Amino acid sequence: MSRIDVHALAASALDALHRGDVSKARESFQQVVDQGEPNADSLLALADACRRLGDAAAAMTAVDQALSLEPRNLRALMLKADFLAALGDDRAASSFYQFAVQAAPPVDQLSPDLRRDIERAMQMRNRYAQKFEQFLLDRLQGANTSKGPTSARFRQSLDIMLGKKSIYVQQPQAFYFPELPQIQFYDRSVFPWLDQVEAATGAIRGELTQLLADGPGFKPYVEADPRRPRKEQSGMTNNPDWSALYLWKNGQAVPENIARCPITASVVAKVPFSDVSNRSPSVLFSQLRPGARIPPHSGLVNTRLICHLPLIVPPGCGFRVGNDTRTPVEGKAWVFDDTMEHEAWNNSKETRIILLFEVWRPELSDDERGLVRAMFDAIDAYSGQKPVWSI
Repeated sequence: MSRIDVHALAASALDALHRGDVSKARESFQQVVDQGEPNADSLLALADACRRLGDAAAAMTAVDQALSLEPRNLRALMLKADFLAALGDDRAASSFYQFAVQAAPPVDQLSPDLRRDIERAMQMRNRYAQKFEQFLLDRLQGANTSKGPTSARFRQSLDIMLGKKSIYVQQPQAFYFPELPQIQFYDRSVFPWLDQVEAATGAIRGELTQLLADGPGFKPYVEADPRRPRKEQSGMTNNPDWSALYLWKNGQAVPENIARCPITASVVAKVPFSDVSNRSPSVLFSQLRPGARIPPHSGLVNTRLICHLPLIVPPGCGFRVGNDTRTPVEGKAWVFDDTMEHEAWNNSKETRIILLFEVWRPELSDDERGLVRAMFDAIDAYSGQKPVWSI
């Protein structure tokens, strides 16, 4: 049969399908497939005709042939998923719905019918995921009666496996100390001194209020350095929307600011500062102006942790470390690993200010802390100058 005859036969098959003569359409489409060079469209039309006639096996065969030609054909993927769903193979059906969603271009590039298909694929994928999750939770109920960190970590592992959370790991920009735990926010019980810091919130906020009344003292948190290439951080370099006023900066006291904040200085002096020459500790008031957002980023070294004490927090502020998003509360401190991706935002019409400082990771021994200090001292001795550093 010539190619022209094949095209004519395909047109005849489509006409029969439109007239409702499904049997005739199936016969004609089968001839197109058998005698011509089958394409995905003709195979899918054959599959549709077979499905309407109740011949699921033949329909599945045609769909599989179409997918062998075009593995990312959305209509073929949806038909395959629907067939598997009808057979009760939830796991296989879910995988095809999920792949259809992943293979689809942006919604505005889809025809209306395909847009509806992809929306349905999302719904089916979510339905199967919820069904699977509930099955797991039912089976696991009572397997662990602990309500502490172990069960919380296990629940996080389930969320990652189910695609509800992503895997975030330490990605320090300057120095990585291996074999330290990947913890986003630490349990406060690890840091008994947090209670004393929180108890001083009112006094610390009073000193901050006086600083603000005395006039400008905050400078952009990210400042360009003429000795280094400028690395733009999503518009934050030299941007006063995210600014800081330091009591200690890169291991050096700022006497004039400490003198104005004696209570704050005495409170934080009791915490286990990460002390490394020319680098830490840093203690500062961090200001985020109305509508500002600190873009996702990671810190320099994973040998220290960062503590925040929220002092002025209007509604609409948030903070995320890895998968964990929290709302800051005035007077409630937290400790987190800043070498894991994190970001902050202030969606209010008022300024947000926190007290920020850095402490040693509790997992490091005294010897290891000493080695970290010695290593950075050696680096500075080699270069002969102070490092370009920021918290």
